[in-house]
Amino acid sequence: MDKSKIIRHAATVILMRDAQTNPQVLMGQRGAKAAFMPNKFVFPGGAVDPTDGQVPLAQGGAEPCLTRLAEDADPDLAQALLVAAIRELWEETGQILGEATPWDGDIPEDWQSFADAGYVPSADGLAFAFRAITPKGRPRRFDARFFVADAAKLKTDPDDFSRASDELSHLQWIPIDQVRRFDLPFITEVVLAEIVGNLPNLDAPASVPFFNNGEEESLFERLGGVGPLSS
Repeated sequence: MDKSKIIRHAATVILMRDAQTNPQVLMGQRGAKAAFMPNKFVFPGGAVDPTDGQVPLAQGGAEPCLTRLAEDADPDLAQALLVAAIRELWEETGQILGEATPWDGDIPEDWQSFADAGYVPSADGLAFAFRAITPKGRPRRFDARFFVADAAKLKTDPDDFSRASDELSHLQWIPIDQVRRFDLPFITEVVLAEIVGNLPNLDAPASVPFFNNGEEESLFERLGGVGPLSS
């Protein structure tokens, strides 16, 4: 299967802390042998799993995020994207966005450790802030949704990465005024610029920037409003 020709849905979390005083963002470095963005510093995130849409959420997201997620997309995909964002954050950093409440039904195998910590995933505080489709010609292509969240919503110690997988190394909180010293993907720089431009506000924007590099022409659009470069 040629993965460069398949666009997979993905979710990413831009976790911020001290937004009012000394803004910092949580990032880690991808491995040198990674097929997608090797050696780059990135936000935690990854592709949506087939079972993500079946995982219960203690809080299922808020407006205007749910409406924006459904624009130019399958409206049934919103829950899977929110779940994927929380799962990837947990797997790659060991940090929990959840609620201390019992699970409803069987616990999926890849959520067992999350449940063992005493939590059900919760989208409380996740704000849909950006969407981008990877351009043609890359070894992997994703339709990625970026969610911003305040570290104050975490149920875990924000400096404890002991339960993280080894997918990202050098996990750290990077001050915003130093982040461009790191090797960042272009899209990460663009997303960060949007987030920083709204600081200290971490709420969902009125309209969501969308780099639409779909099957036809590349467009810069806005979900909830038309961008100046779209046609």
